[in-house]
Amino acid sequence: MSVRARPLSPYLDIYRWRIGMSMSILHRLTGAFMAIGLLALVYWLIALANGAPSYARAMALFSSPAGLILLSAWTFSFFYHLLNGLRHLLWDVGLGFERAERNASGWLVIAGAIVATAAVWMLLWHFNRP
Repeated sequence: MSVRARPLSPYLDIYRWRIGMSMSILHRLTGAFMAIGLLALVYWLIALANGAPSYARAMALFSSPAGLILLSAWTFSFFYHLLNGLRHLLWDVGLGFERAERNASGWLVIAGAIVATAAVWMLLWHFNRP
């Protein structure tokens, strides 16, 4: 019995990479990353409930360079996921399906998430100065 070669999905051989592909992948990644962030939030709340020494250790961890990078990445993930969710909500009511509108809204979501993340961290930096 001979084995016939089955056709493969065209995937990247035929389709050109578009912003929608990146947006979809990033939406899933930011959702998973925020789930990990929820564990960090629970750790922080438990440390807060356990008293000053435990809270000080948690704050030292979160205020370290790696902790600040993770916190800023979680902030970006939140805003990206929020704005992309609003984009999908507009699609659900039938708005923004044209190619130019899809591309523009994709870039707007990315720019909006970056600007919102920067704004939040600038405000935090401003209000936490000694």
